[in-house]
Amino acid sequence: MTAATAMAEAVEEFLRKCEASGDEAYGAFRSVLEKLEDPSSRTQARVFLSDLQKRVDDSDECLNKYHFRIQDVVLDQYEGYQGRKKLTMMVIPSIFIPEDWSFTFYEGLNRHPDSILKDKTVAELGCGNGWITIAIAEKWLPSKVYGLDINPRAIRISWINLYLNALDEKGQPIYDAEKKTLLDRVEFHESDLLAYCRDHDIQLERIVGCIPQILNPNPDAMSKIITENASEEFLYSLSNYCALQGFVEDQFGLGLIARAVEEGIGVIKPSGIMIFNMGGRPGQGVCKRLFERRGFRVDKLWQTKILQASDTDISALVEIEKNSPHRFEFFMGLSGDLPICARTAWAYGKAGGRISHALSVYSCQLRQPNQVKKIFKFLKNGFHEISSSLDLSFEDDSVADEKIPFLAYLASVLKERSFFPYEPPAGSKRFRNLIADFMKKYHHIPLNADNVVVFPSRAVAIENALRLFSPRLAIVDERLTRHLPKQWLTSLTIKGTDTENSSEHELTVIEAPRQSDLMVELIKKLKPQVVISGIGDFEAVTSSAFVHLLDVTREVGSRLFLDISDHFELSSLPSSNGVLKYLAGNVLPSHAAVICGLVKNQVYSDLEVAFLISEEEAIFKALSKTVEVLEGTTALISQNYYGCLFHELLAFQLAERHTHKERDCEKAKSTEMIGFSRSAISVLNSAELSITETPNSGLIHMDVDQSFLPIPSLVKAAIFESFARQNMSESEIDVTPSIQQYIKSNFGFPIDINAEFIYADCSQSLFNKLVLCCILEGGTLCFPAGSNGNYVSAARFLKANIVNIPTESEVGFKMTEKTLVTILETVKKPWVYISGPTINPTGLLYSNKEIENILTVCAKYGARVVIDTAFSGLEFNYEGWGGWDLEGCLSKLYSSTNSSFNVSLLGGLSLKMLTGALKFGFLVLNHPQLVDAFSSFPGLSKPHSTVRYAIKKLLGLRERKARDLMNAVAEHIRNLESRSKRLKEALENCGWEVVQSCGGVSMVAKPSAYLNKTVKISRHSSGSGEKTATEQIKLDDSNIREAIVKATGLCINSGSWTGIPGYCRFTIALEESEFERALDCIAKFESIVHVVN
Repeated sequence: MTAATAMAEAVEEFLRKCEASGDEAYGAFRSVLEKLEDPSSRTQARVFLSDLQKRVDDSDECLNKYHFRIQDVVLDQYEGYQGRKKLTMMVIPSIFIPEDWSFTFYEGLNRHPDSILKDKTVAELGCGNGWITIAIAEKWLPSKVYGLDINPRAIRISWINLYLNALDEKGQPIYDAEKKTLLDRVEFHESDLLAYCRDHDIQLERIVGCIPQILNPNPDAMSKIITENASEEFLYSLSNYCALQGFVEDQFGLGLIARAVEEGIGVIKPSGIMIFNMGGRPGQGVCKRLFERRGFRVDKLWQTKILQASDTDISALVEIEKNSPHRFEFFMGLSGDLPICARTAWAYGKAGGRISHALSVYSCQLRQPNQVKKIFKFLKNGFHEISSSLDLSFEDDSVADEKIPFLAYLASVLKERSFFPYEPPAGSKRFRNLIADFMKKYHHIPLNADNVVVFPSRAVAIENALRLFSPRLAIVDERLTRHLPKQWLTSLTIKGTDTENSSEHELTVIEAPRQSDLMVELIKKLKPQVVISGIGDFEAVTSSAFVHLLDVTREVGSRLFLDISDHFELSSLPSSNGVLKYLAGNVLPSHAAVICGLVKNQVYSDLEVAFLISEEEAIFKALSKTVEVLEGTTALISQNYYGCLFHELLAFQLAERHTHKERDCEKAKSTEMIGFSRSAISVLNSAELSITETPNSGLIHMDVDQSFLPIPSLVKAAIFESFARQNMSESEIDVTPSIQQYIKSNFGFPIDINAEFIYADCSQSLFNKLVLCCILEGGTLCFPAGSNGNYVSAARFLKANIVNIPTESEVGFKMTEKTLVTILETVKKPWVYISGPTINPTGLLYSNKEIENILTVCAKYGARVVIDTAFSGLEFNYEGWGGWDLEGCLSKLYSSTNSSFNVSLLGGLSLKMLTGALKFGFLVLNHPQLVDAFSSFPGLSKPHSTVRYAIKKLLGLRERKARDLMNAVAEHIRNLESRSKRLKEALENCGWEVVQSCGGVSMVAKPSAYLNKTVKISRHSSGSGEKTATEQIKLDDSNIREAIVKATGLCINSGSWTGIPGYCRFTIALEESEFERALDCIAKFESIVHVVN
């Protein structure tokens, strides 16, 4: 028998096997592949395939009879193509057979210049029988091209096709212009989309894909085991259908493509390009948006029409149109120009007509690849459910340049941080450093972080400055008075401004035009103590107007606050600014400060932060304390947003090469300037405000009303989604219905139809506005001994009349009806402050009966009542407590008592759900007179729309009792209960008398064993760290806080803060390691005292 005869018989035997079934045919080719993979039998196997191709034709009859077909794919029918003109390819029924979709896709690839794929690392998704993968390698000579398909049989057939084209008919290698074969350039691997590249850490430069649209999603498909032994029908279905992918694009049949794009972001290099085939049935806008909302720039390379396969059921699209306003796009035949909807196309097809749809090839490239990669890496780590809200499509590049870097920064912060760290009230140190660095780099002003104080807004900065100095007369730029108290703008107390008898309460603001010569004339005539002015557009370029204002205010003894908000640009090419030009060469005089409201961002027009610049240390410290007393702290998210903008403008620059000489603030040399108000001096000197940290001091803060517990993942998701969204509707950020439900379910608080809901960044600023309402009414604030020391300090700062309500240790320092009656009998127009159900700072609880009794007493005397719930919701020791239900009690009291009696509900969500990530305060006013009074103090920093969106989403999850959120809150409560017990034990072991808390984040204890004892404390120099002196302190209630922080670095509040003589306050919602350090500090202090005594 000759070799030719033997080969012919082998071919016939092979065909008989193939004829039996598709599975038998696949098994036969699998044996051929094994011989091709073996170098010793490779040549013979390739010759066998040549003889097999000659024996059969490439008709459908061959496919039906032998369950395979070998055919030629013509690559280029025109002259000029340098490589081979065709490829030889085999297909079997269980894999995707090349059709118009893939041919159109290859035509689209041809539209790119040759360099787009040359020498690149490429992956083709859904490679089928591998013809496009091989064609790419043949024509464009990439360094490597990976053909990937989820169908294991497709991969085996692709390898056979690779050998068919890498070797000639005699089994010899075919070399290209670079002396390489296709075997050097091509690999095929079984892979669910890009899983192979991801698992093998392969970074790609190009990703191409002809991925099907899922018109009839089959949720059960992916639950089956995908093996090469699965049925032919199932394996073929993988080429056309797939499970729902969990993307918003699923509704258009584009979910699989959406997942491919997002997986591609993770493995593509920054300069990489993705090229995808897209059927136009969902509409061109939907197809393009799939890429754009993920941060891609999109180009359409090629578009044509193809006939809809007759066996494709489009009834699912008809259902989508029935239930939504969306309309899919089909055409009547290939020549139809006007699109028809799916319903019309379905009816036309049923009647025998042929329908077609557009087929487009899109090329897309990430506009900011590194940042977008960070965003999707964050989403992949447990936040996939919010990816549908992501929208990185922008018509304006400047918007993209601002928003995408921030989202990347936010993603990295939320991914890396389990909590937001403590930041000083003057503002985040990082943010203040960035502002100072921007001033140095772009305007050559040698500032540092201690020249910058951060405020929630420009309006807040102006009002805080006026309250700090409390001048009798201030002249304010007419454009800056809108948010000032109405009383200041209507007072006529101008004459006699120098008399000592004039009350500090009388502050008159005169509005002035924004023109320096007119402003100067008013200053000279009226001689105000404070001037707040802007600079006109025509005067902003030079510094002459600013110098003129400096000179005249110095001459008459006025403090000057100059607003540069309208002329300050966050840009790498900022325009000329006369004020900043002056500061580059001159020290800012001690009587002057510069205010700048940051509102000129491209994305969030209502997101504001302001900063104030002063080179006078006393002014910096006083304003830092003022913002702490009146506002708490500025929202970190807002600081982070603008910090990101500053960072983007600084990150590309080299480190400072020239050192700036330190400059001393110039003291005013003329008429004595107004000092801080008496109330401000009293509070700033005596109140227990935050302790200033020095570098590397490592203080532990058990003295702040903040939570540093881990941020729940749902909170992180809500925060990120709120910034990722675009075009939020008003209903999506309307938190009032959710807040109504929250206070009803938690406190049973009745909501009148005329109730006013007011929101702010924190409950503290809302409380302070209530204090002003109390003052306006001529009322007296009544604080129980054992109240929030920050609120008491704020009331004193604002010059309110204050009365303390005594409390007793026997009842846990709760307010009782008896003591309350004693006070209310002596007070006119009382305003009673109640912290509850959880009391700050003791952590004890008012029962429903106790609060009803207290409210009954208040109603009898016509008191205004402020119930502060901001520290409630984290109760852990509540046996027999039963919660609150105030509706019945209040309804009865309102109908039968003094008309002046009213209860306002103050609260916040920061401690219960947000754990420091966001700050949100709310106030419910039920009395029209109070609503009117409150509205006369408009300078309130309100939550940004992103915060309201996140709050509404989280409250919605709470109402639905979402398991993850409920579990996170329950875990925090268990953690706080455990810490409360551990802290109580640690304190008692060290000689403290502890009041056992029942909820919240704080507890109180008395240092009984330490009082009147002496302690020696070593002071350290800030430079070398060596001991330089020893200080001896006799301990009492007034210095226990100072002694503990100097000896151990632990910050607590003393009895002067709690209002309970001798009892200190400890907060317990610290980060885990910080809490452990705090316990060590308590033991350390006990040992220090013990050694000395």
